[in-house]
Amino acid sequence: MELLQLKYFQTVARLEHMTKAAEELHIAQPALSKTISRLEQDVGVPLFDRQNRQIRLNQFGKIFLEHVESALLSLEEGKRQVLEQAGLERGRLFLATTNHKCDAEVIGSFLSMYPNINLRLTQIPTEEEKLDLLLNGEADFCITSLPVEHEEVDSMPFLTEEIFLAVPPGHRFAGRQSIDLIEAAAEPFISLKEGNSFRELTNGFCREAGFEPATICAVDEFAVISNFVQNGMGVGFLTETAKEKDPSLTLVPIRQPYCRRSFRLIWLKKRYLSQAAQTFRDFLLQYYRDFNKPQ
Repeated sequence: MELLQLKYFQTVARLEHMTKAAEELHIAQPALSKTISRLEQDVGVPLFDRQNRQIRLNQFGKIFLEHVESALLSLEEGKRQVLEQAGLERGRLFLATTNHKCDAEVIGSFLSMYPNINLRLTQIPTEEEKLDLLLNGEADFCITSLPVEHEEVDSMPFLTEEIFLAVPPGHRFAGRQSIDLIEAAAEPFISLKEGNSFRELTNGFCREAGFEPATICAVDEFAVISNFVQNGMGVGFLTETAKEKDPSLTLVPIRQPYCRRSFRLIWLKKRYLSQAAQTFRDFLLQYYRDFNKPQ
């Protein structure tokens, strides 16, 4: 059983299409077919069900794939650790994040302090996509604002923000010191699009209060929510960052339920964290400790 066979099997298993897999791997299809057949002979059972030109991963293949992916990930982690210990890499880091007010500040501060670290940053709106990147070994860390319950994942909270109800000028809530969210049950809501982690979180707050929000418009950005609310189209959930950008915005505190979002850094428990990754984790924790200190 060879490493190349395992990598070829992983690709064929993912695509379940021999021609597409051969194209992606840049090899001839007959050669790929022979490689998979030899692997099945080594394993002792067929890994795919074949019917005409269709192939499907069978129950044996699914079991074998789990172990292949674990083995390949372990080998890659071993390679990274050896390279780092040998001083052959200056530090690489891949972070998948949710947009929040201090992304640019903390990343900028980190890179100014550690200019030799190659940090790749991508903003991904859904928690599922971020978790997939982490579990597939493509990301070192993810930043999430939703609870993550996964046996392979460890986490560290670093920032909590209050979430307010933004209301138009002259709205019946505008002069209130605070409200219970159930009072807004009949209001038209301006929300972020479905699948966005902030919308999932705030929809949960509404359900906890006892209603489903009547979303009349779903938008891509918080700035659009602010603009639409200011123009009297409806109400919306926003954080204090929106007020910093538009001081004329009216944000009403919510008494019940407890409307907060906590940002957490998550990573795989068993994955080797490079020195660059450990440095970033320590830096982030210290940065927000200082950020949250009373002025």
